[in-house]
Amino acid sequence: MRWIEAHEEKAPLVKNVIYAIKTIWGADKWYMLSAIAMMTIDMVFNYFIQNILFLKILLSVIEGERDFKVYVRYLLAFVAVAVVSKALSWYFSYVNDVGAKRFLKSMNRKIFDKAGRLDISCYENPEFYDIYQRAAEVMTRSYYHGFNEGFALIIGNLISFAFVAATVASIDRHYLLFLVPILFVFVIEVFKSRYSYKRDLRMTTNNRVKAYIQRTVFLRDYSKDMRTSNIFLVLMRRFEGAIKANLFILKKYGMGLFLYSLVSSLFSEFIPIIGTYAFAGYQFVNTDKMTVSGFSVVLSSINSVRGAVDDIANSFSRISEMSLYFDNLHKFFDYEPAVTDGKLEAGEFESLEFRNVTFKYPSAKRNALENVSFKINKGESIAVVGVNGAGKTTLVKLLLRFYDPVEGEILYNGVNIKEYNLHSLRSSFGAVFQDYRNFAVSVYENVMCKECDTDEKLFARDALIKSGVWKKIEGMKNGGDTVLTKEFDKEGVGLSGGENQKLSTARLFAGDFDIAVLDEPSSALDPIAEYSMYENLIEATEGKTVIYISHRLASAVLSDRIIVLDSGRVSEEGTHAELMKSGGEYSKMFALQASSYNSGEVSENE
Repeated sequence: MRWIEAHEEKAPLVKNVIYAIKTIWGADKWYMLSAIAMMTIDMVFNYFIQNILFLKILLSVIEGERDFKVYVRYLLAFVAVAVVSKALSWYFSYVNDVGAKRFLKSMNRKIFDKAGRLDISCYENPEFYDIYQRAAEVMTRSYYHGFNEGFALIIGNLISFAFVAATVASIDRHYLLFLVPILFVFVIEVFKSRYSYKRDLRMTTNNRVKAYIQRTVFLRDYSKDMRTSNIFLVLMRRFEGAIKANLFILKKYGMGLFLYSLVSSLFSEFIPIIGTYAFAGYQFVNTDKMTVSGFSVVLSSINSVRGAVDDIANSFSRISEMSLYFDNLHKFFDYEPAVTDGKLEAGEFESLEFRNVTFKYPSAKRNALENVSFKINKGESIAVVGVNGAGKTTLVKLLLRFYDPVEGEILYNGVNIKEYNLHSLRSSFGAVFQDYRNFAVSVYENVMCKECDTDEKLFARDALIKSGVWKKIEGMKNGGDTVLTKEFDKEGVGLSGGENQKLSTARLFAGDFDIAVLDEPSSALDPIAEYSMYENLIEATEGKTVIYISHRLASAVLSDRIIVLDSGRVSEEGTHAELMKSGGEYSKMFALQASSYNSGEVSENE
């Protein structure tokens, strides 16, 4: 299986690092400050106080006064410093854990808020989905923590490195020359992190394929099809193909990463250590400048330097790589929806008009709607009918401003809907979609779309009665308080397709709206249940404007006017009687469906 090439850009490292720092600092500054304090205390104690300063003092005591009491006093002082350091480290670790939770809460809220304002088209764009996944990985894979910890480690190690370098320089400043190669390590690690990110970028789509299959295999909605067909084998081949593609990518980049690591080790460890050991040995044997204590301190110092440099190099590589994921987060937050808010508030509904509307989906080759025009007045019930693919659902998407027309305009009370505030406009509509979704919360909460008090539960109950599903709900152990699915509640229940659709339709009965939009609201119902639902809808929407979208014509007979769509164009318009008399496409569709109902050929999920 081939992998899909991800769009590759050279992300500016410094800008990404600065953005990551600003993001973490802006969400919770104590999360970053506590990490820096904790790492600085640990690194200074481990690499300087413990390995060098304390050793230097004790060796000086031994070489000089040889007074055991003085030695014990220094030893006790060291223990006191160690206890204080550890206590402070534990305290800042606690502050850091609390800060991490605050940061995660703040960032998730921002991501959710942004996701809620994305255009619907984003969900149909694989390239944007890849960016979204990599942005989400900042949170889901704790890249934020990796960056924060890595940045704190760099600060802490640089401070300890400065103390160690000053101590070595006090013995002989020539030793500082052996630390110069370490500067090349940072350059190497930048290229290494870019190379590693490029590898991960190529694996993004394959990882999405794997995640999709892993999720799908466990979903109830797909279980029957998987057990009664060969689709499971198809998915497994895709899953294995994604793994093989990733293995190919890992092998392709593996040697390059190995070489980067090898060269980095050469400059960070081999040259500084061998050079320092050789020069210190030469001074100790051939000159009188190097004492035993000085020789020991130099060797201990270079080991501390090596440890600090390794930490800095690894952390530098880590934050460089993590910052590239923050670049995707930056792109995600910078995305501006094409469908934007207007300033007007949508008032009480009077009329709705499509005027020469043409629309084409971004990735489509032909128009989904072509020069569509019609007008709906307050109180009318309109049926928009046509075969699958005629453009019926696209019409609803434009009406609710999930997309904007390519040409033409849609007018609400004579004003272009682009001029209205989105929330205000959409609040005027009560919608039931054909791809309905119910959630793993209580039945009442599914109907009211919020937490319910006693009065709201009674209101939801009335809506469930009207949608025809209350008898089923009433028979459950916890009634309307029953949670749907067992995902979070062992006493939760699952509903059939028809019952789920009735439950989603109950939201319409419970809503406060001017215009009801019913997009295939009965696709999972049998003809009797369908007709009963429409009768209830007519009663519930009396005096309101109703738009029925359907390829089944039971709603059309009960409507004031019918609009027939064919290949994205309005082919016919009129009452049921007028269209039947004209003998056009509508009359043929109606006659065909009527004969199917009479012969019992219409399936429950037509």
